Parts: sequence; structure tokens; C-alpha cells
Amino acid sequence: MSSSLAAASSAITVLIADSNRMQAQLLTSALRRRSEFRISTCPGDISLILQTVASTPAKVVILTLNHSANIANQMAAMRRVHLSNPTVAKVLLVESYDRGLTVSAFRSGARGIFCISDAHFRLLCRCIQRVAAGQIWANTEQMNFLLDLVSEVPSLRVLNSHGRRLLTPREEQVVALVAEGLSNRDVARELNLSEHTIKKYLFRIFDKLGISSRVELVLYAVNHGDPRQAEWLVGMSPPSPAS
Repeated sequence: MSSSLAAASSAITVLIADSNRMQAQLLTSALRRRSEFRISTCPGDISLILQTVASTPAKVVILTLNHSANIANQMAAMRRVHLSNPTVAKVLLVESYDRGLTVSAFRSGARGIFCISDAHFRLLCRCIQRVAAGQIWANTEQMNFLLDLVSEVPSLRVLNSHGRRLLTPREEQVVALVAEGLSNRDVARELNLSEHTIKKYLFRIFDKLGISSRVELVLYAVNHGDPRQAEWLVGMSPPSPAS
């Protein structure tokens, strides 16, 4: 086998999905000059992305975020691509990012976030190679966003039969920790509150939910807890310590 054929067979297959036609053309032209990639393109429409991935298997999908469009809908679209093709690495190409976008992107299945406004093209090539090899591409600030999220207190959204929230954000945190099996003392330590305050929260929660014991609370949380979808996280902030 000639060296050119060998290079072609080992090339990383990359699909560029972009609603901005000019940007897609420029990015495609630049990447096609690199022999280590084999590039295909499609518009940013979710149905077309899914069809293209199904007909032209890709190792990496690059999705360009349109900041003028609804961010949550775009995160939901990436989530659909991820659920349909979990083994395909997804890279989100952005002009700028913040904590909410970073968290939502990785929760929606991204393996990397690349900011085109402050990084060199050679780094984008390296990003594609890294995620194709199963690694994560994130800068220090993005990693800190994710580490902060891991260290945050969990929260469980509790709804009534009409889908309405019954508890405050702080009360939802207390329910989540109790449901994980923590004692009042452990919950107090986790939330940096007194044990007496936690007892007051529990009495208030019991009254709102019409229950009278921790066992009932755990069962209620199992039956009525609603996990937050990834796209809801954009722009959200954690509850204030004073709540």
C-alpha cells in the first residue's frame, strides 16, 4: 500500500455541521488541507445531522454554536446527536463561552469546547485528534467550571401532580441529601448550616408535602423527583447560601 493510501485509510473522519454556510466553507477548506482528516459537511439542522451521521459515519462531529439562536434548543439538538451516536466524539465550536454554556455542553455529550476567537487553527486540529482518541478537550477555565459543578450540593426538583414546584431551592437541596441517606448532622455540615436549621427545614418540607417521616420523604422524592434536563442549565445559577 502506498503512503498516500495508508494516510487516507488512517485519516480521522470529521463531519462539520454549521448553519453558517460561509463559515462552514472556510473551516472545511482549511481542514481539507490536512491529510490527517477526511471532511464532510452538512447544515446545522438536527434531522440532517442525524441522517448524515447515519449515512456517512464520522469519528468526530463539529457543531458550531449560533449565539443568535436559542442556546437551549441547540444543546438539546446536540444531546439528540449524542444519544443517537454515543461513540461519535462531539466538539462544540463557539465564539465565546461562560459557565452555564460549558456545563450544558458537556452534559449534552460534548467531548470538547473550542473557542475560535482566541485559539489558533493548529490547536483546533489538535483538539480533533484528541477527542477522536477518546480524550477530553477543555481549557483550564472550562475544567474549573466542571470541577465546581462536581463539588456543588445536589438538588432535586420536587413537583406536585400539576408539575408545579413545591419547595424552595434550599429545601430541594435538603431533600436531595436526605434521599442520599445523610443524617441531619451530615446535611448540616454539607450545607454549612446548624443542625437545628436543618430540622426546621425538614418540618417545613414535611408540612408542604403532607408527610411525617424521613422514610416517607425519601419515597416521595423517588416518586415525584424530576431530574433537570441538560438544556435547562443554560443561564442558571446555584441557589444563594442565604436561601
